[in-house]
Amino acid sequence: MKSRLVASAAISALVLLGATGCTFISPQATKIEYSASDGVNVSDSDGPIDVRNAFVVANEDGSVGNFIGAVVNPTTDKATLTMRVAGVDEPFIVTVPAGKTKSFGTEGEEPLRIIGLDTMPGATIEIHFQSGDGAGTKTEVPVLDGSLPYYSDLVPSAEEPTPMPTDTAAPAPQE
Repeated sequence: MKSRLVASAAISALVLLGATGCTFISPQATKIEYSASDGVNVSDSDGPIDVRNAFVVANEDGSVGNFIGAVVNPTTDKATLTMRVAGVDEPFIVTVPAGKTKSFGTEGEEPLRIIGLDTMPGATIEIHFQSGDGAGTKTEVPVLDGSLPYYSDLVPSAEEPTPMPTDTAAPAPQE
């Protein structure tokens, strides 16, 4: 009788160990950082500003795009972000007040219009994000189209852009 009890306990221990052992060798999914949307997150370890959910919605031929995303300044000082889109001559300069977030393309906020994008929807485009005194970081940003209903209002037309308010963002002055 004792041998059956010992065998039963040993089998129970082996089953319990076998059922829980896989967690010892596999990574925890909750510790894997990822962008939970269509855009990408950009953090520059040298600069104060972070970019959240960055993506571009382009027109059908990929010649014009709208940059969508949020620029976050967690510091106690005003900070500036320079964005250089590959193949586009003029960079975008965005100034964000201390402790604030500036959104582009969300409800009530205009996106940043990129003329001369030359990237078809479905591809990615390299954008260099630089803030503070650091070298910045280059990131591949997805280029989407308006086939999803919630992006359909963000597709730019190929017409000439309307003037952008100067307090939102503006191309950098030529040197």
